[in-house]
Amino acid sequence: MVGDVHGDIDGLRAAVATDLFVVQLGDLVDHGPDSAAVLDLMGEVTAGGRGLFLLGNHDFKLARALDGRKVSAGPELRDTLGRLDAAARARAAAVLARAPAWLAWGDAFFVHGGFHTAMLDQPAPRGELGRPEGAFSRALYGEPTGRRQADGFPERSLDWVNRIPAGLTVYCGHDRRSRDGRPWITAGTRGGRAVFLDTGAGKGGHLSWIDLPPMGTPRQAIG
Repeated sequence: MVGDVHGDIDGLRAAVATDLFVVQLGDLVDHGPDSAAVLDLMGEVTAGGRGLFLLGNHDFKLARALDGRKVSAGPELRDTLGRLDAAARARAAAVLARAPAWLAWGDAFFVHGGFHTAMLDQPAPRGELGRPEGAFSRALYGEPTGRRQADGFPERSLDWVNRIPAGLTVYCGHDRRSRDGRPWITAGTRGGRAVFLDTGAGKGGHLSWIDLPPMGTPRQAIG
């Protein structure tokens, strides 16, 4: 299981150089040196049945832009789009359309932004480019408070961690909560826990991943 990549192609190559099935937690693109190569590599991994990636908010915005929809394109997205020629754009759009928003697998749950209990009872969206709502919005963006932090980015609450059922571990990215370069683990009041794997790849940090033991059959389809 691999955290936010953000264009860190060298880190991703190292992470997928394994005979294990790879689950990447979203935000493949923007910030780092080679989002185009990252998209192509994950396309090869998914096409070969060796893994999948979940849709992150940066991936979702890129998919909307490639579909010709109006998006607010910051410098990172403009740089990513500028590095994709026509053929690469077509490949990227196809890869992004296959990415689910979450995945339940045994006592593990994988999502980019944040968990919602509704995710346990409904299939994960794929290829949806409309305005995200409900569980889909939570999957992409976590749980915004509506306020801004001092750095200008949206403030996000971790109250959703307290709604994770006992015995379930949610693996996510999106929020860089680590202070020591290792994935950050926190427990909720219902007995579940969350593991945050964003350690700053493509943003001056590094890419983190965790090898999990065999978990049997996924509770949701991965094909």
